[in-house]
Amino acid sequence: MKKLLLGLIVAIGFFSCTDTASDKYTGNQVQYQLFQASDFNYTGLVTIKELIGGNLELSIRMEGERGDRDTQYPAHLHFGGYDTPNAQIAFMLNPVDAHDLESTTVLEQLTDGNRLLYDEILGFKGHVKVHLASDGPDYETILVAGNIGALGHSMEFDREQMAICGKDF
Repeated sequence: MKKLLLGLIVAIGFFSCTDTASDKYTGNQVQYQLFQASDFNYTGLVTIKELIGGNLELSIRMEGERGDRDTQYPAHLHFGGYDTPNAQIAFMLNPVDAHDLESTTVLEQLTDGNRLLYDEILGFKGHVKVHLASDGPDYETILVAGNIGALGHSMEFDREQMAICGKDF
């Protein structure tokens, strides 16, 4: 009887330790490179995962020098390529925390009124930029940038061609 009870407790413990985080994703995901875009030595990766229900989760993970917990780097999803002048902001992403160099955002309605689904993100012509600051002269300093969707499969990046972000929505 004791062995049966012990076995039951172990089984309950085993099943209660399953990863519930994987239960929120469909398994569809795509990744895009973020390139060093200034004299600051950062690179990164954008991962877009489809959530059950159809929403998309966009995560940024940067590599480089970590900062303090109080510093955040603004991040935006833009329409067009990184070289598009005054590219309209498609979605304000959650800022990248300088301490862990990560950000995660669930994409909702874009500024043009559309909502991207997983199949649509693959054809989306856009880019992600992470800024040094949210305003002032440091707003024009881009830490990392990279095209996503239909534009995101090239490993070529010319930071001399990078356009400064427009703040228009």
